Amino acid sequence: MQNKFMKAALACARRALSEGEVPIGAVVVCDGKIISRGHNRRTKRQIATAHAEIEAIEKACRKLKSWRLPECEIYVTLEPCPMCLGAMLNARIKKVYFGAYEGKGRSLTDEIAAANLLNHKIEVEGGVMEEECAAVLSGFFSAMRQHEKSD
Repeated sequence: MQNKFMKAALACARRALSEGEVPIGAVVVCDGKIISRGHNRRTKRQIATAHAEIEAIEKACRKLKSWRLPECEIYVTLEPCPMCLGAMLNARIKKVYFGAYEGKGRSLTDEIAAANLLNHKIEVEGGVMEEECAAVLSGFFSAMRQHEKSD
């Protein structure tokens, strides 16, 4: 089941890629069904908080008509940043699954998830379809570096 939902998040990441964005995608799942999708839109919207996870969480809240999502899980192609983890905690999401690990050493995921902030802890499982998720990101950044060299 995890792979099915991560594949959907990867499809969202590829949509971001097609729009020239960093290819990160997310889906929110409730009762075994995808209820919302999001992809990175920071460049297009010129908004620092336009991350895939934030977009997916906001759509899920609108769909369920609640800021609380305690029966929901989120699948994201890259380990969430502290801002997105904070949004997940605030929404009371029960579990986050992510694909690729953040390679820049900022991994605070386990500490933030278990800190009992807002009287809530979130379960975390990383490395779901890690190679596929990492490949989309590394391909994007390789192409970007090649483009910059040719300019």
